[in-house]
Amino acid sequence: MGFLLLLPLGAASPASAEVVRQPVFAGSFYPDDPERLNALLTALDTQAGESPVQLPAGRVLKAVVMPHAGYVYSGWTAAHTGHVLRGRRYAKVIVMAPDHRVGFRNAMVSAVDAYQTPLGRIRVHPDAQRLRSGNPLFGFSRLSDNREHALEVVLPFLQHYLKDFELVPIVLGPGDAGGLADALVPYLDAETLLVVSSDLSHYLPYDQAVAYDRETLGLISGLQVEALGRRENCACGKMPLQVLMTLAQRLRWEPVLLHYANSGDTAGDSRRVVGYAAMAFYGDAASSPSARNRSEINPHQGTLLVNLARQAIVAALQRKAFEPQPALTAPAKAVLEQRRGNFVTLETHGRLRGCIGNLVTDEPLHTTVPRNALRAAFGDKRFPPLDSDELEALSISVSVLSKPVRLDYRDADDLLARLVPHRDGLILQRGRARATFLPQVWKQIPEPENFLSALCRKAGMQPDSWRREKLVVHTYRAQYFNEKP
Repeated sequence: MGFLLLLPLGAASPASAEVVRQPVFAGSFYPDDPERLNALLTALDTQAGESPVQLPAGRVLKAVVMPHAGYVYSGWTAAHTGHVLRGRRYAKVIVMAPDHRVGFRNAMVSAVDAYQTPLGRIRVHPDAQRLRSGNPLFGFSRLSDNREHALEVVLPFLQHYLKDFELVPIVLGPGDAGGLADALVPYLDAETLLVVSSDLSHYLPYDQAVAYDRETLGLISGLQVEALGRRENCACGKMPLQVLMTLAQRLRWEPVLLHYANSGDTAGDSRRVVGYAAMAFYGDAASSPSARNRSEINPHQGTLLVNLARQAIVAALQRKAFEPQPALTAPAKAVLEQRRGNFVTLETHGRLRGCIGNLVTDEPLHTTVPRNALRAAFGDKRFPPLDSDELEALSISVSVLSKPVRLDYRDADDLLARLVPHRDGLILQRGRARATFLPQVWKQIPEPENFLSALCRKAGMQPDSWRREKLVVHTYRAQYFNEKP
């Protein structure tokens, strides 16, 4: 029932027929009449109102998360994606929805030529076939195509806001989030939008659901992929969300919560609710895979930086001239020539032994990393100079930073809302007083209020200065490379 073969005029045989996936849930999850459906989408737009969220300035929309329940339940939340989608144009939209009805691992990509909804036909992009034929994690299931609602239900919203685009329809079961993310990276260009279809918790009492969903949204905003994976009944689209979060980590996308509600807020019983969220993910204009590959440091290249730090320290302890290893590939040489802020952190037996770095620099990494290693080993005034007896137990890590970006915020509450724990490095400044915490400090201070207070103390301010004053705040991100003793 879900497919229709269309024979063009003059077609000689079914070999030239076009396979169209017909709507299965029109008339149940959403209206099957185009006029009624358009009227409902317009009404939901009005209900969503103006965006209550200040969106990142100077960044580009890369992905959205939207719910997939019946519109009477989740349509209000889904309509909040209109704040970021309306008026935009994308040549291709990749939709990742969860499998509810079949049961399989990894991904199934539709093999039809087009999807039909009451609002018209959406052609399937050739990248769908490329995924199926080019990666063993991506297959095809006609049964999933026929029966899955989570992908179909979001399509009218996308048609309403984006008008004309081609579709890559993917349904995900449990699987390898990292491998799936790796496979998708080459298909994410400036004309592609990624959409994740997911509801949140199911059938909890209203107050319990709100608290539980807020914790889940915190994990998503913090890009804590593994923690989300361990969480039960947090999202039916947990695997699509994990793939999105993995991509956001690698491509440095920033998540923004647009709206949260549950079925108890709309048309459901408050004793058993389902949670819904609309989110947007923003990246740099130059964060296409080709641009990213020129600046991103892979694990092998990161190991070279850590080795440079250790070589510099060993040479100093042996009172020898520092001579970095000369044989490098072209990509490694390009990485070592990057002018990027970096910190070198030393630990012995799990305890801090020194940490020195620079937030910005005009010098290449092959110069600044060894220098910061020597300063951390012999110039950090919190510790005595390193001696040779400590070398065996010494663990070295190198953090390479993105360029700090000033964070505009209204007040203390807005500052808290804009921080992304476990992702943002932070710089606080008032006059000449300034201090920073690297992103890994979130592991020791996970609560944003405590993180800000501790950073104020480090800068020589009162712990509550961030609440009482409008400080200058910059954020940055870091790639982190370490070794084990």
